[in-house]
Amino acid sequence: MGRLFVSALLLLIVPLAASAANDSDVRGTVERVFQQLKSKDYSKLYDVLPAATRARITRERFTAALQRSQNVYSLDRMDVGQVRVAGNLAVVDTVLYGRMIVPVETEGKIVVQQYLVREDGQWRVATGDRATIERFLKTNPGFRNRFPIRAPRIYVKQNGKWIAFRG
Repeated sequence: MGRLFVSALLLLIVPLAASAANDSDVRGTVERVFQQLKSKDYSKLYDVLPAATRARITRERFTAALQRSQNVYSLDRMDVGQVRVAGNLAVVDTVLYGRMIVPVETEGKIVVQQYLVREDGQWRVATGDRATIERFLKTNPGFRNRFPIRAPRIYVKQNGKWIAFRG
C-alpha cells in the first residue's frame, strides 16, 4: 500500500515539476528577448528565431528592419501574464509598455500573445511569424483550439485612459 501511494504521488509530482520548469524556461526566454529588444541588441534576437524564420530572412535584413522601427517607438517595460505550454509549443500573454514617437509622441502599450516553439531543446520566439505559428499549430490542433491566435492590440494613453489605436 505504501509503495503504491508513493508511486502514485511521484506520477503526479514529476509532471508538475516538469511543467513548472517549462513555464520558467518560457518566461525566461520571453523576458530575455524583451531586454534584448529594449537594448537594441538585434543581432542576438535573430538567434532566438525559429529555424524556418531564419531560413527566410537574413540576419542583416532582420536587424535592418528592427533598426528602422526604433524611430517609431521605444520600449520601457513588459508585464508577463499567463504561460501555457503543451509539448513543443508555448503561448505567453504579455503587455509591452513604451512610448510611441510616430505619428504623435505618446504613451503606448501593446497587448500581445508571444508564441514560442522548442527546437533543439531551446525555446524560440515565433511571435510575428504567422506562417511558422500556423505550421506548428496545424501539427497540434488541441493546442490551437485551446489557445487560438489573437491579433495584437495597440493602445495609446489619452487624458489618462487607454484608447485603442487605429493607425
